[in-house]
Amino acid sequence: MTTEQTAKPTKKKETMGEVIRSFLFMVLLALVFRSVAYEPFHIPSGSMLSTLYEGDYIFVSKFSYGYSRFSFPFSPKLFDGRVLETLPKRGDVVVFRPPGQIRTDYIKRIMGLPGDTLQMKQGRLYLNGEIVEQTRKGEAPVPDGNGGWRQVPRFDETLPEGRTHSILDDEREGLADNTPLFTVPAGHYFVMGDNRDHSQDSRFTDPVGYVPFENIVGRADIIAFSLKGLSGRWFRAID
Repeated sequence: MTTEQTAKPTKKKETMGEVIRSFLFMVLLALVFRSVAYEPFHIPSGSMLSTLYEGDYIFVSKFSYGYSRFSFPFSPKLFDGRVLETLPKRGDVVVFRPPGQIRTDYIKRIMGLPGDTLQMKQGRLYLNGEIVEQTRKGEAPVPDGNGGWRQVPRFDETLPEGRTHSILDDEREGLADNTPLFTVPAGHYFVMGDNRDHSQDSRFTDPVGYVPFENIVGRADIIAFSLKGLSGRWFRAID
């Protein structure tokens, strides 16, 4: 009786060209995902304390407001304005490029919509002539600059639409605790940091001022990971 030998299939070896094509495909896929879906960002400063701590990693939704040139890597000037646009809401936390620093990402909270008036008086925000409601909520830990932590008064601020977010106020006379009256022009937004006494935002004409809608990169939706705030946090929605 003869035994028929079955040949074992040989494993095909990937050529260098196939490896390069696979790598380029993965890079292209990542670029497309970052352009049309979500892009990760690293928080570089404490201007959004205690909502976001320096070093936090967040995901920014690119599709929330539609797409502009700033939605794409290197911001190519393919078109003006936005396509598939949806207007931001007051209270949204957004990543944007200031008009004078279009290569730099900033993150702040939208406080003023087109046509709104805003003014700071003795550390309190007035929106369209009405003081914005605040409630004291204890204290929040913030870095003291020497490797330790200090406690800063924390408040819940409630916007006219009912949305509530936390802010910090050192209860000192900050540089922008008293401002002129701002009127937000059409097609622009007024942004502020939650760490009110330590934020370069629309209260300062340089470098931020009013933010054109086109310059908004996307809405900050998720904290992916943080080791700040005294405890680790994973995938928490941004208020």
